Amino acid sequence: MARTPSNMIPLGTIAPDFSLLDVVSDEHISLSDHRGEKGTVLFFICNHCPFVIHVNEQLVSVAKDYQSKGINFIAISSNDVENYPQDAPDLMKSHAEDNKYPFPYLYDETQDVAKAYDAACTPDTYVFDAALKLVYRGQLDDSRPDNGLPVTASDLRNALECLFAGKENTSIQKPSMGCGIKWKS
Repeated sequence: MARTPSNMIPLGTIAPDFSLLDVVSDEHISLSDHRGEKGTVLFFICNHCPFVIHVNEQLVSVAKDYQSKGINFIAISSNDVENYPQDAPDLMKSHAEDNKYPFPYLYDETQDVAKAYDAACTPDTYVFDAALKLVYRGQLDDSRPDNGLPVTASDLRNALECLFAGKENTSIQKPSMGCGIKWKS
C-alpha cells in the first residue's frame, strides 16, 4: 500500500467555503449551511482506499457520538473517477448507504475543494471550531490497516473533547496516513 501523509496546514486557518453535491440526497450542501453550532469535522475519504475502509466504522461511531453535541460532519471524495471509477458518485451513494454514514458524502468533481484544504490523502481529517477556525488536523489515531492496533479515533475524540472544554489541544497532532488523493492529470 502506498502511504501518503496529510499536509499539516496551520492551526487557526479559516475553513474555505464550498458547495458540493451530496451523492445520497442529490442536493448541494455548502459548508456555511452545514457547519455545526460547536464545530465541524471534514473527512476527505473515498470508497476504495484500504486506509478509509479500515476506519469506516469509527467515522460513523464518532459522528454518532458527537452530532447531538453540536458537531456537524461532512465527508468529501475528490478522487479522479475517470481513472478510479470505483469512486464514482453512484458508487459513493451505495458506499455511504452500506456503511450507514450519518453525514453527507459530497463529490468534489473539480477537485477544487481538496486543493483549497491542501488535502493530500484519504482519510484526511480537519476539525474546525464554531467560527470555522482550524483546531485539529491529522490522523484519527495510530491504527493502520497493517499494524494490528485497534481503531479508536482517540486523537480525533481528544480534539473534539478539547473543543467542548474550550481548551487548547496540547497533544501532538500527527499527520494522517493513507492513499494519496487521485488527482486528475
